[in-house]
Amino acid sequence: MNGKKILFVSSELVPYLPENEVSLMSYETPRMVNSNGGQIRIFMPRFGNINERRHQLHEVIRLSGMNLVINDMDMPLIIKVASIPRERIQVYFIDNDEYFKRKATFTDEDGNAFSDNDERAIFFAKGVVETVKKLNWSPDIIHVHGWMASLLPLYLKKYYADEPLFVESKIVMSVYGQGFDGALDPEMVKKIAFDGISEESIKDLEDPTYNNLLKVAVDNSDAVILAANDIPKELGDHISNLNKPVLPYVSLQEFEEAYMNFYNTEVLK
Repeated sequence: MNGKKILFVSSELVPYLPENEVSLMSYETPRMVNSNGGQIRIFMPRFGNINERRHQLHEVIRLSGMNLVINDMDMPLIIKVASIPRERIQVYFIDNDEYFKRKATFTDEDGNAFSDNDERAIFFAKGVVETVKKLNWSPDIIHVHGWMASLLPLYLKKYYADEPLFVESKIVMSVYGQGFDGALDPEMVKKIAFDGISEESIKDLEDPTYNNLLKVAVDNSDAVILAANDIPKELGDHISNLNKPVLPYVSLQEFEEAYMNFYNTEVLK
């Protein structure tokens, strides 16, 4: 991994959010690459339940200030950064008051999913790419974790297809167990089509369930990692029919060598 540049994009990350499969692997994988000589950047949403004072988040004025158009609305993009002290790893946070100020991640106190989770996912995907463009940092690998980050492969392959910074980048999608029940806003497909992405390429999102969201993500990725043991059967069957590299599930205790080999022999070949 010496000198290789890897962009990690995740919807959850410890120590900023509680530990679960996604947040833990989103921390352990960049930590592993960092300790093996790779250059890394990590992006996640700045959810309102992240304690900014404790984690010492601060706004990066030179990166903030642009507006992203989401479904014909101008939404200001704010970028904050913090460091994971013991690893000396910097994390970039995508923020917007409308989407991320509320003191929760994906659901309200009654467990109901936020009605604008689809727009939050679109904003996050576009916000990451626009910020990386401002940083002028061209990653060799873009490794995506978590369903709220899962529109990134689609946007990179369709909306940002002509962006020279990502021409050589390989996209890896880590797939986890059922991320949410039910479906996102049924208008989601129209909001994405507003960005000039053909409805044919997002047909699955006419019913924006977790499985269909992840199908679109893996279809637009260059490689897939099965990051959980309990991937929904419908999604697992879809992945097994893909003509691209797939790394079967390996436990946290054994992942380092498996992921490193996968990066080097399957993704970067």
